[in-house]
Amino acid sequence: MAAELDFSPPEVPEPTFLENVLRYGLFFGAIFQLICVLAIILPISKSHKTDSDNFEFKSSEMVKKPKVAAPQLSKKPKKETKKKR
Repeated sequence: MAAELDFSPPEVPEPTFLENVLRYGLFFGAIFQLICVLAIILPISKSHKTDSDNFEFKSSEMVKKPKVAAPQLSKKPKKETKKKR
């Protein structure tokens, strides 16, 4: 019986080009996601904060300016109709 058992390693075919592209693409995607998560978690440098503060100040100035209402010519007065009995 011992002669009948085959303990040699199984034959594994070489990965195809598409399988290699998929494998390395998944690795790069995982690394990119880790970098994005770390960028959110880690604090931002102070030089970047001053730029964003200036941007927030400018955007708040734009919000404070009164907007001119555009005339609406498409609205027509509604006609009142009487109910017929």
